[in-house]
Amino acid sequence: MPLNRRKFLKKSAATGAGVAIAGAAAAPAAEAAEAKGAARHVKRHSLTVMGTTDLHGHVFNWDYFKDAEYSDKAGNAMGLARISTLVEQVREEKGRCNTLLLDAGDTIQGTPLTYYYAKVDPITAKGGPVHPMAQAMNAIGYDAAALGNHEFNYGIETLRKFEDQLDFPLLGANAVDAKTLRPAFPPYYVKKVHVPGAPPVKVAVLGLTNPGIAIWDKAYVQGKLKFEGLEEQAAKWVPKLKALGADVVVVSAHSGTSGTSSYGDQVPYVENAAVNVARQVPGIDAILVGHAHLEIPELKVTNDRTGKTVVLSEPLCYAERLTLFDIELVFSKGRWTVESVSASLRDSKTVADDPKITKLLEDEHAKVVAYVNQVVGRATDTLTTVDARYKDAPIIDLITKVQEDVVKAALAGTEYAALPVVAQASPFSRTSQIPAGDVTIRDLSSLYVYDNTLVAKLMTGAQLRAYLEYSAEYYVQTAAGTAVDVEKLTNAGGRPDYNYDYVSGFAYDIDVAQAAGSRIKNLTYNEAALDDAQQFVLAVNNYRANGGGAFPYVATAKELWSESTEIRTRIAEWVTAKGVLNPKDFASVDWKLTREGTPVF
Repeated sequence: MPLNRRKFLKKSAATGAGVAIAGAAAAPAAEAAEAKGAARHVKRHSLTVMGTTDLHGHVFNWDYFKDAEYSDKAGNAMGLARISTLVEQVREEKGRCNTLLLDAGDTIQGTPLTYYYAKVDPITAKGGPVHPMAQAMNAIGYDAAALGNHEFNYGIETLRKFEDQLDFPLLGANAVDAKTLRPAFPPYYVKKVHVPGAPPVKVAVLGLTNPGIAIWDKAYVQGKLKFEGLEEQAAKWVPKLKALGADVVVVSAHSGTSGTSSYGDQVPYVENAAVNVARQVPGIDAILVGHAHLEIPELKVTNDRTGKTVVLSEPLCYAERLTLFDIELVFSKGRWTVESVSASLRDSKTVADDPKITKLLEDEHAKVVAYVNQVVGRATDTLTTVDARYKDAPIIDLITKVQEDVVKAALAGTEYAALPVVAQASPFSRTSQIPAGDVTIRDLSSLYVYDNTLVAKLMTGAQLRAYLEYSAEYYVQTAAGTAVDVEKLTNAGGRPDYNYDYVSGFAYDIDVAQAAGSRIKNLTYNEAALDDAQQFVLAVNNYRANGGGAFPYVATAKELWSESTEIRTRIAEWVTAKGVLNPKDFASVDWKLTREGTPVF
């Protein structure tokens, strides 16, 4: 798993990625020119660094789950085809040679388009296709991109193939070989921006990725890669970039700004560490922020050691925004100095798709549209997630039923075959619907929007009771007798819907009038009070099994079985085998919300 050195050096020669560069001394002729003209004016230069993040496979303004143009309440538009138009506008305004284009990660997972070219027509096959995201990003002319955590979702072979197909480096200074602790990807990239009558401006881009990869994609990276803290690795690399003569240092970080972590203390490094990096590490001018799917036009952070302002910006996910860092430099005493940095956003909805990208990828898009519209069964009833976050919904029971069946089959003939299997699932979407009538892959994919895989964990009744209690923290405490507003009932403390779990096989009430930690009431299994000592097999997605959401006990529980087939694929297989999707085959009312014993609904 070490970095391919030959490839790294070859790519470095072409791009300047990680290559030692000349010191900051000006060329003699330029020095003389500067001295001659110093009395008249100070040499200045303007530079613009553009950035995207969390593209998640969005090339076009298209919703594959709805088989229609993308739309949301805010009127956003998305896709790299729009970004391409914005980028060309900026290059025309600023001068192509005075711009860089970066990305902060999470590129090759998130839509049926990316799934198709990872699994259905994989880029790793002999003579396989070039990934659509590689085609689009190459055509647009990206200079560098940071690794996101979702880059690892399809395994290292797929990631390395994608990397090979790019014309620019994938950066990850804190992604190191587990054995040698050497960088497994280029840590940085340097671009020389030529300035008439003066030395070039040397722009260094340091790439940092998310330490949570060690948890979220443990099955792929354990024993092969380690992921260090962003703050520590930035402190190591920024001085090296300065020593190499970098005039401008930009960090592309797949890490949010909140300073918090979703995985508790399972990893000793902060998940959302971008502000920490700005505060703690001197010498950084700007940070392109990713991972959190937030829109942050400009955030100014003061470095604790130097008092200097560091400018951060996070464009919205899915190619809905483009960040612009406008950097003003002044040349004096033989070197360039950053005078000011400002950040702003441009909006994809203000422009049309670039015809160049449309033409480039129309065939790939058409293949995926045809794939997701394949009919695999027939539904007797319409199933929807609209109320699933506060009412036990049959559509979520479908997920748990499939997971139970897969795990039972996998454990048949083993010493664990006699143990009861229960399953977890979350209401990922508030808008997913499987209509009565023909059921397509698209319908089922919209129900399970993540590329999670299935794991079987051994847990006790007491541990599952604690698991449910933790899950119930999702609800806002609501006193008995007060009016219930469903829009204010959930997401307590900012917890997302995907970190609220159903657990099948049990019956229980969630008393939202009680304080968090004391809400699970009347918990039974097989119509008897739950025995805390009884053992169960929990069928759970790999995100949760590896600690995502910091649910208690599950990450440390004994793993009995796991697989690499996506849960959404298992759902499609289950429906295809049945032919008919009838709620009587999977639906049951297992839980309800109450207040002091009285049902909320």
